[in-house]
Amino acid sequence: MTETSSLPLAFGPPVLEAVFRTQPEDFQVDECDAFAPHGEGEHLLLTLRKRGLNTAEVARTLARWAGIGEVGIGYAGLKDRHAVTTQRFSVHLPKRVAPDLATLATPNLEVVASAWHNRKLPRGALEGNRFTLVLRQVRGEREAIEQRLGEIAARGLPNWFGEQRFGRGGGNVAQALEMFGHAGPAQESVAGARAPKKHVRREQRSLLLSAARSELFNRVLTARVLDGSWERGLDGEVWMLAGSRSVFGPEPWSAALAERLAAFDIHPSGPLWGEGAPRVEGACAALEAQALGEGDGPALRAGLEDARLKQERRALRQRADDLQWNWHDADMLELRFGLAPGSYATALLHELGAVREANRIV
Repeated sequence: MTETSSLPLAFGPPVLEAVFRTQPEDFQVDECDAFAPHGEGEHLLLTLRKRGLNTAEVARTLARWAGIGEVGIGYAGLKDRHAVTTQRFSVHLPKRVAPDLATLATPNLEVVASAWHNRKLPRGALEGNRFTLVLRQVRGEREAIEQRLGEIAARGLPNWFGEQRFGRGGGNVAQALEMFGHAGPAQESVAGARAPKKHVRREQRSLLLSAARSELFNRVLTARVLDGSWERGLDGEVWMLAGSRSVFGPEPWSAALAERLAAFDIHPSGPLWGEGAPRVEGACAALEAQALGEGDGPALRAGLEDARLKQERRALRQRADDLQWNWHDADMLELRFGLAPGSYATALLHELGAVREANRIV
């Protein structure tokens, strides 16, 4: 499930082929801030617009500029290198003396705004992201493309984890299995065979755990897309409140739940695996057990439990907020929309068709 092109489509056959991200300006992301600066404190909040740089590179640049360790740099989310993105960073300056902001400016980095704040910017501290995507060499019937976009605007999207989560060629899941000490195919014929656990660096361990969790979630979402329940829920469903990590249920189906679901106030949810029993019951529990019980699913689950991660949930559905589109030419389509934090713009492209980036299908 690590290759997006292998995931099922929720709205029917593809309606277009296109080229995506031929230049950084074809992929623009602007963070939606979750709070206003405090105005006082020893953390300098910087809103930066970057081109062709990833978040880690900018964090290192800020640390050198401020003369501090990278631990003193905060940011709410990770942003792609091959894009033009606007995002916040915080820089810890206990003496409230900042170097000249003009020295940060380069052709690929611009300071948009600065203000003092009373604490480091934590991960996830944003309302969402606004995307502007340009598709080129578009092939397909305009009427069918616009009908598909209208369906997405009205019904939302399956909330897939994107390929970025799984590493080059999807290799992070295989590496996670090695880290967990899962026996390879050649050893599985030996009863009780288990390979030695592979030691990895702390930062790599976090990436591999996330990849394993994401893989299991995508397997459940695959089953839910195939049976059509990704947007309507099942008996025994645990519901997630939109815009939060709060969940509730299971509870009997009611007109009130139906109204909230239609209004995108709540979403069906899927597992982010860890220790403890999932809250789901009935048909929902049966579907998840089957989806996660096949192939290397049990090994991934056991590894996440051994790592002492806790059971969490993630919305199966995401809303493409204020989805708009504009044809710049017969074969050039611009898309504008917002997504909640942690959701992937490539999920929308997947529902349109084969969108190619550097000879890859996303």
